[in-house]
Amino acid sequence: MLAAGLLLGASEGDDPLTRPITGTDAPRWLQPQGPAQVSDNTWYIGTRRIRQAVIDTGAGLVLIDAGLPESFATTTAHFAALWLDLRKVRLILVTEAHYDHAGGAAALVRASGARVGASRWTAAAMRRGISGADDPQSSSLIAYPRQAKVRELSDGQRIRMGTTTIIAHAMPGHTPGSMGYSWQSCDAGRCRTVFFAASLNPLATGSYTYRANPALVAGMRGTLARLDTAPCDILLTGHPEHSGADDRLTAALEGKADAFASPGACAALSHKYGALLDSQLP
Repeated sequence: MLAAGLLLGASEGDDPLTRPITGTDAPRWLQPQGPAQVSDNTWYIGTRRIRQAVIDTGAGLVLIDAGLPESFATTTAHFAALWLDLRKVRLILVTEAHYDHAGGAAALVRASGARVGASRWTAAAMRRGISGADDPQSSSLIAYPRQAKVRELSDGQRIRMGTTTIIAHAMPGHTPGSMGYSWQSCDAGRCRTVFFAASLNPLATGSYTYRANPALVAGMRGTLARLDTAPCDILLTGHPEHSGADDRLTAALEGKADAFASPGACAALSHKYGALLDSQLP
């Protein structure tokens, strides 16, 4: 069992890169749950409500999403539990600029020396440590440690490392710069597409409304249409409960074989959040 102190991000001293930023929301975000192997070269790690993916490319590890600053210890504990070496992380790919997905990047870069990649919009926000007024949730966001160096990725860009090619997918909607990632994972000669989708919840705070921002609505419509038909044999998301990945994770931790197989899950995710977007518009 992982130590409670590790799971809750406790550390000695005051480290500005791992200092807790979520206050009273911490218990909700940091509920412990173990790591699980998704397929031969892919693992799903993190807390119950904020997860990340790790990919072994044969030429280094790729981490998708960075979690919170205070979840750094959970990330390192899960690496250790899986016998993975954090120092072998070569690239961190970020789905969105919010603190629960990008906040831990600076600490992880310091520990591993990894590069960071994200969409142009997300990269700009990470350099500031917070996104701006064009973010639907700008009024409720929390600033996090800035990440000065971020490689800007474009829609459809292929990132080749070792035996793995990761494709970046622009997924505007939850934020203007959200991005998902897909790759092939092979087990015993059977290859399938793993898709780590960005958050799609059309959540707005303060005075922001989707109906007053038709460009973002159009972008999200495009996101949902592409996701509906995307190659997608295994679906993962940063917030597992958004996509049913929470149930698949539980099944995996209980020992069910091939628990993460989820054909049709990307289309179901598209329809779920398309309906939610429709409910907010005239």
